[in-house]
Amino acid sequence: MEKAIEVKGLRKSFNGTEVLKGVDFEVKRGEIFALLGSNGAGKTTIVRILATLLNQDGGTATVYGFDVASKPEHVRQAISLTGQFAAVDEILIGRENLIMIAKLRHLKNPRKVADDLLNRFDLNDAADRKASTYSGGMRRRLDIAMSLIGKPQLIFLDEPTTGLDPEARIEAWKIVKELAGGGTTVFMTTQYLDEAEQLADRIAILHEGKIIAGGTLEELKKLFPPVKTEYVEKQPSLEEIFLAIIGKKEAK
Repeated sequence: MEKAIEVKGLRKSFNGTEVLKGVDFEVKRGEIFALLGSNGAGKTTIVRILATLLNQDGGTATVYGFDVASKPEHVRQAISLTGQFAAVDEILIGRENLIMIAKLRHLKNPRKVADDLLNRFDLNDAADRKASTYSGGMRRRLDIAMSLIGKPQLIFLDEPTTGLDPEARIEAWKIVKELAGGGTTVFMTTQYLDEAEQLADRIAILHEGKIIAGGTLEELKKLFPPVKTEYVEKQPSLEEIFLAIIGKKEAK
């Protein structure tokens, strides 16, 4: 399967502190890839490098075959980014936010683009309300809708459900699944292990500046000690796997 992202030996330091210490991973086209890690692990730094917002200090990173450092304009044409906090203009109404982005991308008939996305993300009833009146879940839906304008091949979701209530999180999960179902490659970072367990085709764990484990959920389960049989066999959760892997790494 074609690689959407290929990262080799990626390094980045801030104020003399090395945050990324030689990161390696690949993301396949059309999959949901989840990058897990604690606060400060470097997840957002990786996203910013891949989205051409930050230069790496070493290593290479390509998106759909284009090097992020030497061909950033080609990378930007293929991607979209939704950050940890919704980047909507709260002064504008929902429809105006979408029209604005469509115009910035020089698309024909921006109003039709906006109307189609309002319908797709179930925002028709709120289309003519200021974004400042939206709930957290509605604001996130609008934010993701804005990210899809121009039909990017790859979308980065940096902790997409941070601060959302359980109902809004489920809404966001549904959107992510629909994106992948439509052929969009999804690269997401998250601290919520159940989120990765529910959504990701493949998972990588970032710890102390390196990827220390990666694969499908089933492959990661094989790294966990054999299940204990008492009355019933208990399968390990991703949270248990994550903590076990981190614990092993720290013990070395």
